[in-house]
Formats: sequence, structure tokens, C-alpha cells
Amino acid sequence: MRREIRIAGFGGQGVGLTGFILGKALALYDGQEAVMTQAYGPEARGGASSANIVTADEPIDYPFIQQPDILVALSQEAYNRFRPTAKPQALILIDQDLVTPDPDDNIHAIPATRLAEELGRRIVTNLVMLGFFTAVSGLVSRQAVEQAIQTTVKPATIPLNLQAFATGYDYAHQPEGSLPEAEQERVA
Repeated sequence: MRREIRIAGFGGQGVGLTGFILGKALALYDGQEAVMTQAYGPEARGGASSANIVTADEPIDYPFIQQPDILVALSQEAYNRFRPTAKPQALILIDQDLVTPDPDDNIHAIPATRLAEELGRRIVTNLVMLGFFTAVSGLVSRQAVEQAIQTTVKPATIPLNLQAFATGYDYAHQPEGSLPEAEQERVA
């Protein structure tokens, strides 16, 4: 079964790295077929950026996305630009502090940037979102993504990246309406 995934945000959010890790996890560690393409604006940071992954259980004849089944939006601009291209019933994952979605969308929201900041490094927002994606979508195993992280990022950053991934993954498994421990302490 073919699935199309678009991860979008702005330059500097690690969108390309996220797509690469996801594609690697799918193809090398979960035994699926996968292909990734990227698009980004001419700006080094701040311009539009997207990673597009096609995955299937058979060889992929056409490697480009036509209508994403899943859209991950890390910025309002990405949501506004790419939501119209996704299937009407697409699964939409957003950074809830950066994106205001259409109320009719099938939304799964996480405060990814805030959780990354609580880990001490905003730069791992993408791995928080990847953990959330892994748990919510069910398309790839946790173990496969963890292996892909360990074989992709610099050795010195592996512990932080795995912690960020686990934070997003665990956030998806919390009872609806509950806050993570760190947020409970801040609200109290």
C-alpha cells in the first residue's frame, strides 16, 4: 500500500534531516520501500522547506508526491501552503504553538518546539515531532527510527536526539487532555 508523507516547515528546522531519518528507518530497518525528495527555498534559513517521502510494500514506480496521506506542518506557512495539496481526510500533525489549523481537519497537535526547549535545545524540535509522528501514524516502528537516528546524527548528539524522539513518542501516548510532567509542574 502506497503512503505519501510531506514534512514541511522553514529552513533551519531540520525538515530535510527528519525526512532522511524517516526514509532510512522505513527502507533499511523496517523492510519497506521508500523514496525521499526535498524542496527548499533559496534562503539558507527561514525559507520554505519540505521533505517528501513515498513508502510502499512494493517497488515505487513514481517517486513524487501527488496528494499526501500525512502532512507534518512545523510552521503556519507550511500548513497554509501544503494543506490544500493533501488528501481531504489526510492525517495532519502540527506544532500547536506555531500552527493554527482549520477546525475541520483531522489534527494531532504537539507543542514540539516547547518540548525541545525544555530539553535544552530548540534544534531538536524535528526529532520531537518525528517521535510524535512515529507513535501517531503507526507507519514505522520505534526501533527502526531509533536505529536510523543512531546511524545518522553525529555520535556526540545521539543521546539528546534519542531523548527528543522519546519525548515526542511518549507525548502521543498520554491520555487525551493530560499534560506532560514538565508542563504540569509549570502550570501548578
